Amino acid sequence: MMGPAHSLSGAAAWLGVGAAAAAAGHPMPWPVLAVGALICAGAALAPDLDHKAATISRAFGPVSRTLCEVVDKLSYAVYKATRTQGDPRRSGGHRTLTHTWLWAVLVGAGASALAITGGRWAVLAILFVHMVLAVEGLLWRAARVSSDILVWLLGATSAWILADILHKPGNGSDWLFTAPGQEYLWLGLPIVLGAIVHDIGDALTVSGCPILWPIPVGRKRWYPVGPPKPMRFRAGSWVELKVLMPVFMLLGGIGCLGALGVI
Repeated sequence: MMGPAHSLSGAAAWLGVGAAAAAAGHPMPWPVLAVGALICAGAALAPDLDHKAATISRAFGPVSRTLCEVVDKLSYAVYKATRTQGDPRRSGGHRTLTHTWLWAVLVGAGASALAITGGRWAVLAILFVHMVLAVEGLLWRAARVSSDILVWLLGATSAWILADILHKPGNGSDWLFTAPGQEYLWLGLPIVLGAIVHDIGDALTVSGCPILWPIPVGRKRWYPVGPPKPMRFRAGSWVELKVLMPVFMLLGGIGCLGALGVI
């Protein structure tokens, strides 16, 4: 799928989690719901860091472009080292390592560890990166025609304001994990969810997605998970733009209302 659909699906997924948490008797404070949805929207773009034309690869200028090259080479190296005879030969790392459940868990765990050990500046860094990506994804057309510096300023300002709101007592810095020193440990959860939602979205497209790696399926370790081929669509097609994106917006709205206890 394309960036806007990925971001919308990520935000909708976290709002759905908020509704489920409320139904289970552990509602999210509204800042956790809002910040988590934005982080998840940004994280839903992150697996495409292995593709030089992706939104995330150009979102942070030379830094993200260089990181993209590194991640692409790493992904390709891992693919070549672990492929079986049933896996096809390929010339690049797109839709390999970064499009797996294992990558999602490792990145989310790393973010959580950074948040609880790095203090306020680590939290600000995590928020900044994902706020910029959320702007790039959710406001795709507006972000495309604006200056990168303006997008970065918006991301930095949002991160600073949201960090201050979360830090106030009762606003959710210790949501879910309440032991001393575990503030912001939950920040890794929307990152994991965003990456998994991205992978599921890509699995619906023609090429499928190797979400299950390194678990082998049949003769393939990089099995492209997906529905039956007649049910798949091409990225950017009318199915994505006219059907899935409105559905994501509807589900996100319902999830938000459920999370806030309105329905």
